Amino acid sequence: MEILPDGPALAERAADLVAEELAKAVAARGRATLAVSGGSTPAAFLAALAERAVPWEAVHVFQVDERVAPEGHPDRNLTGLRAALLDRVPIPPANVHAMPVEEPDLERASAAYAEEIRAVTGGDGSIDVVHLGLGDDGHTASWPPGDPVVDATDDVAVVGPFNGRLRMTLTPPAVNRAGRIVWLIAGADKAPVVARLLAGDPALPSSRVRRHDVTLLADAAAGR
Repeated sequence: MEILPDGPALAERAADLVAEELAKAVAARGRATLAVSGGSTPAAFLAALAERAVPWEAVHVFQVDERVAPEGHPDRNLTGLRAALLDRVPIPPANVHAMPVEEPDLERASAAYAEEIRAVTGGDGSIDVVHLGLGDDGHTASWPPGDPVVDATDDVAVVGPFNGRLRMTLTPPAVNRAGRIVWLIAGADKAPVVARLLAGDPALPSSRVRRHDVTLLADAAAGR
């Protein structure tokens, strides 16, 4: 766990860490994979990452979770991801892997997305870097409290409605297969749940995330 003094420092540290991990993966295998969560906290981090010297032509970007909504809708995590990062870096369009939430058969689309991850990662489904956030209710990705998604065996699932929307999400097996997991947590409202997460409270969906090869970055308000 690292505690940063404020939001800007948190974003810069996260960008440095993720850029370093992506560069190492490209140097080792000629490509890197990154999965990004939604929410309000990641915007500054993604904007900072856009300013880093990352070999974007060799990076594939996936989504950790997405709301079921039309393309371009402000509820879509992809909308913010494009504005903060993807439209600002020279990443090939084919390297952007949006969750297929506009498909009529979401269960089939989830299975197809899992296969897409495996195809890009060489068959094992291990994403190099998975970025996670934390809700004040203890959720991460789109794993609502009390939802059976935390016990899913498939890599991608449909959940909800959660806060008014159906969601598509990576499941605990897919997240925990990552090379590096990076939590990004900000705000005083997160402090109580951060303490519970660190204590391993099994009631929290976020406690299903493994505890090795994980970096938890929090601002001073969340990490107090």
